Amino acid sequence: MEKAVEWLNNLIWSNALIYLCLGAGLFFTLATRFLQVRYIKEMVKLMFQGKSSEAGISSFQALSMALAGRVGTGNIAGVATAIASGGPGAVFWMWLIAFLGAGSAFVEASLGQVFKTKQNGQFRGGPAYYIEKGLNMKWYAILFAIVTVIATGMLLPGVQANTIASSMNSAFSIHPAVIGSLLVLVLGIIIFGGVKRIANVAQVIVPFMAIAYIIMALIIVIANLSEVPAIMSLIFSSAFGADAAFGGILGAAISWGVKRGVYSNEAGQGTAPHAAAASEVSHPAKQGLVQSFSIYIDTLFVCSATAFMILITGMYNVAPNGMDPIVTNLPGVESGPDFTIKAIETIFPGFGAPFIAIALFFFAFTTIMAYYYMAETNLAYINQKTRRIWMEYVLKFAVLGVTFFGCIRTADLAWGLGDIGVGSMAWLNIIAILLLTRPALKILRDYERQKKEGKDPVFDPVKVGIANADFWEKEYVPEAAAQTPPKNSNTLNL
Repeated sequence: MEKAVEWLNNLIWSNALIYLCLGAGLFFTLATRFLQVRYIKEMVKLMFQGKSSEAGISSFQALSMALAGRVGTGNIAGVATAIASGGPGAVFWMWLIAFLGAGSAFVEASLGQVFKTKQNGQFRGGPAYYIEKGLNMKWYAILFAIVTVIATGMLLPGVQANTIASSMNSAFSIHPAVIGSLLVLVLGIIIFGGVKRIANVAQVIVPFMAIAYIIMALIIVIANLSEVPAIMSLIFSSAFGADAAFGGILGAAISWGVKRGVYSNEAGQGTAPHAAAASEVSHPAKQGLVQSFSIYIDTLFVCSATAFMILITGMYNVAPNGMDPIVTNLPGVESGPDFTIKAIETIFPGFGAPFIAIALFFFAFTTIMAYYYMAETNLAYINQKTRRIWMEYVLKFAVLGVTFFGCIRTADLAWGLGDIGVGSMAWLNIIAILLLTRPALKILRDYERQKKEGKDPVFDPVKVGIANADFWEKEYVPEAAAQTPPKNSNTLNL
């Protein structure tokens, strides 16, 4: 089975997908006139605006849910794997894909908001919804929904669960089956509580653990401050093949940097639009900007924290597939969380394994929660006309089962299956958002026009010229008008 997974993984993650990710990010960066630079201040401001409602969650809760999906094992184990396989230069390509990916993140999140709907009293949206309504391609939408239910419901949770189990076993000698049972118990309590409970848990855990992790990285960096210039030079020289030691693995640096960057920040993959669509905002561009900033938090902050801890302490190996080892600073140590553990223990002996185990537990656990919500949303799309409640329960128990199984299977198989899920969704979603460039740019121009007029932007799809935005046309009522809704109207009071 591992050979079959490897073959399929190599097929999906060919150079074509790497070029597609980079190309789409560059295209949206130019098309939005470097939105990710121009609106950084606005992004931070919008994160803390907006309130939740009966149907939706706040912008910050949506950000936390999106980060729950982004910040996971890729930020710790994935970064280490990228360095081990592509050298220090892979870090630069992770940064680049994050910068360019912020443009893709704005587009997909804004589209998720525009074409969202209200089902069973709560907002639902995501690629399947904007593919159907924006492109009028029902078959394509159903294909994405099916792939996403399989990927986020059956494949990706295993990656997170496997890393939790292995790190807990290494740090505390807890048997994987025990960890699996605990995960299933706690996860079950949360996912049976619905999106509100998922959002409430995410908005507490994600910021706390991200800040704690970054603080640890800062301590390691400050303790080795004199090495920072040399490490920065190594990253940039290796990224372009100029370093003598890593000059022969430029292709591996680019490939692994982009691959792990996309896996970690998920820009263009189609996961974040599900959380973005659930938020309560007056204009889609607002949540689009918030989701753009989440890319920076994930990669430029959390992933960079891991990279600097590993590189500045020299706690890493570099051995590209099929080549002789280039760096062997940790003989016998495999790539993954152990690199970061060794880095932390250069300053805090004996503390690395427990700290990383706890960090991975919270990062990966919240990611599994987010994956469940994405799978549930796409199942809801499939069941739009006829709600089959039994299918929702099947999904819940399937996610719980996959989570337990992920704790006891091999890491290589778990990562391979996860990469297949990420790659399949990325192929389908990036093509879709490229085809939807025109409405995405209309959303941005409308937001910019209203800002220039001194207004708090409010979205009207009819004025903007976007069709099939059913919620915004038929149900959304701006706050000023919501005070006196007409009789028997089906409106949402903000």
